[in-house]
Amino acid sequence: MTDDDTRRDDSKLTRSKREWADKKRFLTGRIARPDAERLPPGQHVVTNWPVLDLGNRPEVPRETWTLTIDGLVANPVTLDWAGLMALPQTRSISDIHCVTSWSRYDNAWDGVATRDLLDLVRPLPEATAVTLHGADRYDTNLRIEDFAAADALVAHQWSGKPLTRDHGGPARLIVPHLYLWKSAKWLNRIEFRAIEEPGFWEVNGYHMRGDPWTEQRYED
Repeated sequence: MTDDDTRRDDSKLTRSKREWADKKRFLTGRIARPDAERLPPGQHVVTNWPVLDLGNRPEVPRETWTLTIDGLVANPVTLDWAGLMALPQTRSISDIHCVTSWSRYDNAWDGVATRDLLDLVRPLPEATAVTLHGADRYDTNLRIEDFAAADALVAHQWSGKPLTRDHGGPARLIVPHLYLWKSAKWLNRIEFRAIEEPGFWEVNGYHMRGDPWTEQRYED
């Protein structure tokens, strides 16, 4: 997705969520600290895992899946599934928080830690941000320090089973300390950049960073 006309589409979902941003829906005005409170302000806990996307759920077989990591890096790579699985594998448990106000506790992930990807591609000193691209033509931005968080990973399993198509399989990013829209589904490219470029929801009224504990739901 490269042009603003496509990013600011007029689908029912986008219009609805843009209206939430205009009305500052779900905001409580409270600030919490993740070391003191498990549930961020304005959130409620669910036990299921709601499915949210742009209405396009691409079918991406593992046999044809690739992940390109490029931009401002010393060693750009394109991984196939065997290449991803040959990298060090990480298992972690984390909570996830959706900007639509639900949170789900204790999600068990298997995948490749973003820090191992950083070691592989070696970002250049001028790289300060990444843009994540999905096979559904979705994109979103992250600061490089958020991408490099200790519990961030490219996940391919959830609860011991392959990540399903509905939830972004075969592989998606998981950055648990930010709202879940920052964790791009059907991930196929990680682009390192010198300047943080807003992605799909960021040009539709949503915050550039998305910290749940300070309620960074919408643009300032």
